Amino acid sequence: MKVLNRLDNSLDLPEEERLLLDAVRALCRDQIGPRATAYDKSGEFPWDNIDGINELGLNGMFIPEEYGGAQMTYCAYLAAVREIGKACAATGLIWGTTFHAIKPVIDFANHQQKTQFLPRIAQGGLASLCITEPTAGSDATHMKTRFVPDGDHIIVQGGKTFISTGDHADLLVLFGKWSEIENDKKAISVILIEKGAAGLSVIGKEDKMGQRAASTVSLSFDDVRVPQENLLGEPGDGLKILFTALNKSRPSIAAHALGIARAAFEEAVAYINKRQQSGQNIIDFQGIQFMLADMATDLALCESWLWRIGAMIDQGEEDVGIEASMLKMRASDLAMRITTDAVQLHGGYGYCKDYAVERYMRDAKITQIYEGTNQIHRQLIGRSFIER
Repeated sequence: MKVLNRLDNSLDLPEEERLLLDAVRALCRDQIGPRATAYDKSGEFPWDNIDGINELGLNGMFIPEEYGGAQMTYCAYLAAVREIGKACAATGLIWGTTFHAIKPVIDFANHQQKTQFLPRIAQGGLASLCITEPTAGSDATHMKTRFVPDGDHIIVQGGKTFISTGDHADLLVLFGKWSEIENDKKAISVILIEKGAAGLSVIGKEDKMGQRAASTVSLSFDDVRVPQENLLGEPGDGLKILFTALNKSRPSIAAHALGIARAAFEEAVAYINKRQQSGQNIIDFQGIQFMLADMATDLALCESWLWRIGAMIDQGEEDVGIEASMLKMRASDLAMRITTDAVQLHGGYGYCKDYAVERYMRDAKITQIYEGTNQIHRQLIGRSFIER
């Protein structure tokens, strides 16, 4: 693991952030990791893991100090979500989802909105990004949720599906269409809805293949009345807010996927160093060494790109959409391949739930699908080279 550990140690972080990451690793080693199998089996929401995260004050690392946080670099966040995802993919998704949802509030909310909503998240609250609908997955312009202005309020009508932690979130960042704007793209807008709003209900929960402890639900908005001041930006700002948010959330998904990949790789290396066939350790076979070489090399290259994109964002670069797509696509594809190879290296035992690698494989699959399917990302990347 020397080459991967050396890459980790090369990350240039302030001492305060390094100390926090050490605490995150200890939490993952002592608490979150040991619980992962049980939570995968039960599918119960991992509240004790969330409590442990909140005891470290981790939500504060992406909230400005003015609003109760202790904001740190984006690279530090990526390192933390990778560690948590490595220990328990479901817990990593829950924590990462809060970042994905709250970043648009940090970037686009006015002072009054930030004062109202951010301190709760900094103290450990959960947030959820609500975009997907049955008819609007990769193409958000087909969403049917409507925002109807009504005096000092906005009436919300519609529904969302595949919403991560939507049943537990304290704050929903909801995308829909402003009823007074006819153009599908220009109509997309964003409002903030607090937990418990009248007319908001959970109407279904998915029974998923992987990341089972991270709840994924369908939400119904039955004439939910929201104060006009909960509108994020202006009517029609939705696509701008969405694309800006995705530039931050896609590297986060990549970090999460790479955490799963790293866990599977380390598990496989430990196993083949002990397991024997034909009188020798499996790792001594040349064919196995070739597999390891490909896995480790691709992992090192992908993690290097992760830190590169993180540094670009920390330096204030905003036009990182294509780089973020490349990273999300490659990291999630790699996570699926490494976890599948890890199962293969375990032989028949890899197919059994007594070993963690089958869980890693199930957990990895969704990273190729959410935040834009990898087919969509390939299209975005390829299209960027068209000369007009």
